[in-house]
Order: sequence, then structure tokens, then C-alpha cells
Amino acid sequence: MPDVEQATERTHLVPRLAPDKRLGAVQQDADARSTISSHVTKEEQLLSATSIGERLPYNDYTTIDWLHDLVKDSYRARSIHAFNGVRGVLASAFESGQGWIAAALIGVLTACVAFCVDIAEATVSDWKLGYCSANVFSNRENCCTNRHPLGTAKVNLGENCVDWHMWTNDYWKAFGIFVGFALAFGTISASFTMLTKSTLPTAAPGHGDKPQSSINAGDQGVVGKSMYLAAGSGIPEIKTILSGFVIPHFLDLKVLVIKAIGAVFAVATGMCLGKEGPFVHISTCVAYLVGMLFPKYNENGRKMRELLSAGCSAGLSVAFGAPIGGVLFSYEEISTYFPRKVLWRAFLCSLFAAMVLKALNPTGTGKLVLFETNYGVSYSPMHYLIFVLLGIAGGLFGGVFCKANFLWSKSFRKYSIIKDHPVFEVFLVVLVTGLLQYPNPMTREPGDTIIKNLLADCRGASQGWVCQQEAKDDKGKYIGWLVHGTLVKLVLTTVTFGCKVPSGIIIPALDAGAFFGRLIGQWVTSISPGVFAMVGAAAFLAGVSRMTISLCVIMFELTGELEYIVPHMIAILVAKWVADALEKESVYDLAQTVLGHPFLDADHAMSLVQRTQELVERLIPPRQTMQDITVDVPKENKVSRRTLDEKLDKLKQRGLMDAGLVLIQNGMLQGYLAEGELDFGLNQLGKHWDLTSPIRLLGDGEDGEFDLSMFVDRTPLTICAKAPMEYLVEMFGKLGLRYICVLEEGSGKLVGVVIKKRLVVWLESLKH
Repeated sequence: MPDVEQATERTHLVPRLAPDKRLGAVQQDADARSTISSHVTKEEQLLSATSIGERLPYNDYTTIDWLHDLVKDSYRARSIHAFNGVRGVLASAFESGQGWIAAALIGVLTACVAFCVDIAEATVSDWKLGYCSANVFSNRENCCTNRHPLGTAKVNLGENCVDWHMWTNDYWKAFGIFVGFALAFGTISASFTMLTKSTLPTAAPGHGDKPQSSINAGDQGVVGKSMYLAAGSGIPEIKTILSGFVIPHFLDLKVLVIKAIGAVFAVATGMCLGKEGPFVHISTCVAYLVGMLFPKYNENGRKMRELLSAGCSAGLSVAFGAPIGGVLFSYEEISTYFPRKVLWRAFLCSLFAAMVLKALNPTGTGKLVLFETNYGVSYSPMHYLIFVLLGIAGGLFGGVFCKANFLWSKSFRKYSIIKDHPVFEVFLVVLVTGLLQYPNPMTREPGDTIIKNLLADCRGASQGWVCQQEAKDDKGKYIGWLVHGTLVKLVLTTVTFGCKVPSGIIIPALDAGAFFGRLIGQWVTSISPGVFAMVGAAAFLAGVSRMTISLCVIMFELTGELEYIVPHMIAILVAKWVADALEKESVYDLAQTVLGHPFLDADHAMSLVQRTQELVERLIPPRQTMQDITVDVPKENKVSRRTLDEKLDKLKQRGLMDAGLVLIQNGMLQGYLAEGELDFGLNQLGKHWDLTSPIRLLGDGEDGEFDLSMFVDRTPLTICAKAPMEYLVEMFGKLGLRYICVLEEGSGKLVGVVIKKRLVVWLESLKH
């Protein structure tokens, strides 16, 4: 009988392939074939006959195989284009258009969620001060003006709003009510966040390198740390996911709902946090849920991450009404892999999000621009020095904040009473925030309202509290409040970021910069102080996040001031330079360090490696580890089941879920079998064979054999042990590898295996 044609990457029409030897021709038990079909996609089964092997869906807390998914998508595309006639035309058209359809749908749904969060947050936040008698679910601005969401109009109630009732006119009673409501909102938000608690397995390969004697006999794996999936902004975790790491349930519907509800109450407390960061998490959740509806994305980790990158742009688009800034933010700050097609789909996604949000009109203005300004008078070259000063101040703020917040997370949050009772920490932070912010008439307001007030141009028709104070001859008290606001925002933002509630860093940083900029503007009378508040806000955020191009675009979309692009560019660049001199990593990078996710930043990694003269052999695992993960396959290409069971137990004991077994013959590398596939083969497929049945790992299978060779990657990438470490970093960073096999110089024999997490941990050690 002639050999059955083997599928390769150059196979023209996949559906015309004859059944392969392993999953078709080999007469396995019917139950075994059913088990394979229920766990392995059709595309993966097609790959079983190729040299790269097939994969199960990625198990929790592993990195995806970018190269494998690339080939897998090629097989899927070829199978679609193989159809003839009308069916082929329709299938090809849908194949080409489903990415655009998904992007548009993500934008629409993200805008709807953002609308609900915006309306709810504005109302709940104002309940700390009073209520609207005409409609208790209306916020103060909608209650007293003709602004209203969804384009409906109300009677203009004028400046003296009779429908809005303060809880009390007594200062101290109002103070107590304000703090009481804030504490209640904070407790609600933190309690909701507790519902998303998840335990992470260990992410540090160092545990796997301990001698076997140090691992307890009854230990079933290394216990990891706990995390709350809805806490924080979610941006560090999203960056990790987009780099190829798998964090289970982080993008589930449950997390989306709790993130939205928690953000409403967290922002309503008045704490130094914003909902803009959580919006990025929410939009990514929407992108994931939409992607699950399309097999193209649902069954391919690489393609799913392309869709998630596009979805991230919608988060900033609805947060600031900045569709272009959202696209650039996804490209500059979040995404690791961002080809042109992702750029175009992010553009469409952001566009639809902005269009729908404008139609829903949550602010009641009918405009996307949140803080529209029109300063009229332009700046002159002499003001460049002031913009540089604002940049220096923003860089100092950002550098100090990053260091202080990192130390705060590593010290204060290590106390058991805080670590074990995160709701109590939120309670304390809310209490301190209320006590420090309420006395200041400006910090008493929500974060976005603070920015709006500080950007006001008092040369126009604005008659707000800020303009009234600046019109006075004696501004001493007012300047004191500006200084107080700047310092309070720095301190409170430091202790707040990292609390177990949905929170972002963008609005607090903008607030602090606007306070400082307005303060500087009191001594520059040639142009409006609002100009310096606007530029200062951008500088302080640049110092914290190290955003540059995207931040500049967001600022002019946020304010509508195209005239002040150059001042923004000056301040942002100076702030980044100063902040980098103090602390190389941004707040999001440091947060990833605290969380312990194996994120590989290729640029930072290369800068670290270039200061050393290490070779790849530096990362070869210890001898005991290599013995535990190496299988010497006999000439008949079969090994005993007992041998593989023992190997699997040792892999699980080490807790390295990205690890696997390397297969050798006569010291030469033959293939790689990942832990997930090994576990599935032994514990799922193995049910249909006797415990004494030998297992085929290499070569062509025969009828009735227990065959796991379809899961073996027979084309693992390799590198010489004497190669410079720069080679290894580039290969992991540019190719998206899960692992790479290390060969001995000269002989070509296997001497080690380096997984991505091991490289990340070693790079972390270089930082300290």
C-alpha cells in the first residue's frame, strides 16, 4: 500500500488530503478518536501529520506558540479558499470581512458599556453632596441645566437650581455625609472586586530548578499568588496577554460586569483614580467575547490577540472621546504585535466607538470633546522655557511616583492585615482621601470635573469658582489650595494605585499636572493660566506612563486645541527624559513586576543584555532538571508508559506549566512534547489503552498503537550554547517563542532548554 500523502505548509488544498496515518489510517479505538475530536480542533488535526505537530488549547498561565498559530491559520485559510463556486466566493468574502465586522461590533458594544458607566458614575458621585428631587437618578449637572443624555432636552433651570437639594448646609455635617458615602461606595466597589479572586500558579522557573529532595513528596505543584481580576486598570495584564501570555478568565463576561460596576463606585468615592484605565480592560473583554463568536479568532491565540489589540483602542476612544489617540495608545503603549491590518481594524473599531458614544451623548453636550477650550491668545517663544519647566516637573513627579508606588506595594501591602483584608485597605484609603480632599473646594469634585475647572479660561464667559478666586486681588488662599491640590494628588495617587478596586492612573496624573500648571500660570499674565494647566497635565501623565505620540494626540482631541501641539510635544518629551533618568520603567511596567507575570519587553531586555557579556549557556537548566525533562527514545521509537508518567509528575511538581519533554536519540534532538499535550495523552487518551502499553513518540504509527507522536513538535528551534545572549532575546522577542532548545557547540547535541519564563526571570535579576 503506498504511503499516504503527508500534509506540509505547501499543501495546496487541505480538504483534498488523504487521511493521515496517525489520526485516520491508524485504527484507534472509537472512544479514543472521540476524545481527540472533543479536545483538538479540525485545523490542529490537519497539523498532526506535519512536522510541527498539533496542539491542545493553551492551558492556563502558559505562553502561546506564535509560529505554530501562524501555520495553523494558513491551513485554515487554504481550506476556505479550496471551496468552489458560489460557496467559495461567499466563504472567501466572509473570511476577508469578518475582522472588520468584529472590529465594528466591538466599537459599538464598548460605547454602550461606557455610556452606562458614565451615566451611573456621574449620578452616584453626586450623591455624596445631595440629590435631584425631580429625578433621583439624575446627576447635579443634568438636574440643573438643559444638558441631558440621548439628546433629549430639559427646561433650563438656571444658576439657582431648585431641583437640586444639598443634604445639609452645615459644613461639618456635609463633611461627615461626604466621607460616609465615600466609605460606603468604596466598600461596595472592593466587595464586588473580591468576587473575581483567582490563584495564579507560580510563574518563576526558579522553583523548577530546585533539587528533587526539596520538593515534598505529597506536593502537587507550587502554590502561586492570588490576584483579583477586576482590580486596577488591567493594562499591565492586557500587555502581558497581548505578548502571548495566557491569563485565564481575565477577559470573561463576569469580569467585564464586575469591572464596570466596581468602576462606577470606585470613581464615585473621590479617590485618586479614574475609569479610563478600566475602560481599556472593558473594551478588551468585549473584544474577547466578540472574538469567541468567530472561529477564526476563537481557535487561534495569535489571531485573537490581533483582535484584542484592535479592541484596546476603543477603550481610550470612549474614555476621552479621542478615537485617533486610542489607536495610537494601543500601538505605542499596549500591543506587542501590531501589523498594518491591526492598525486599520483598530481605526475602524475606534471610529465606531466614537460614533456611537457621540450619538448616545452621555455628557449631554452633543460633542466628543470632553474639555473643550478656546484660549484665543497664542503662545510666544518666551513661553517655551515655561513648557520645559512643566516637563521637568512632570518628569520628577512621574519618576518619584513610580518609585514611591513600587516601594509602597512592596512594603505596606505586605503586612498581613492589608494583604489578607484588601477591603480594609480600600476603607483606609477612602477615609484618608475624604479627610484630605474635602476641605479643598477644588479636590472635592470628581477627577474629570477638576480638570475641566482647572482648564477654564477666565478671560471668557466662565464664572466658575476658579475664575472668581483669580479675579480677587489677594490670591494667597487660592494659591495655597493649588499647592495643596498638587501635593495631595501626588501622595494619594501613590497610595491608591494598586488598591483592590477598578482604577486607572490617567485622570489622577492629569489632575496633579493641571494643579501645578495652573499654579505656575498665576505668575505668567501674558496668556491664560489654563494653557499651563493643560500642558502641565500632559507632562505629568507623560512622566508616569512614558506615553509620547499617543498622549500628544489625546490631549488635542481632549481639548480641541490644535494650536498647542508644540507646547505639548516639548513638555511630554522633557517629562519622559527626566522620568527615564529617575526610573527606567513606567508605572505599568513596574506593576507587571509586582504582579509577577512573565512579560518580555524586547527593548528593555536588549538594553539590559547589552550591558553584560553573557552567552546562552548561562540559562541552561541544572543537570537534575535536564535529566527530569529529557527522554532518550530507543530505536523502536517507543517508551514505557511508566517513564512518561514519572516525567509528567516531575513537571507538575515543579509548577512550570510552560515546560515539556525533549526527545533525543544518541544525544541528538528529535522533538519536543509540551506538558499540556503529554498530560492529555496520558490521562485522557490513555484511558483507552492498557497501563502496560508502550507509547510511540517518533516515527509512523501502526494499527492499534498508543501513539502520541502527533503531539510532538519535530521542528523545535535551536540555538548554539555559545551564542551571544542578544541572539536569544531577539528570537524570543521577535518570533514569539515558547521555548528554544540549546545545542552543544561542535557536536550539535542537546544540552539544555530555555523557556520564555526562565529568560524573563533572569532579566528581572539583572535589574536589581
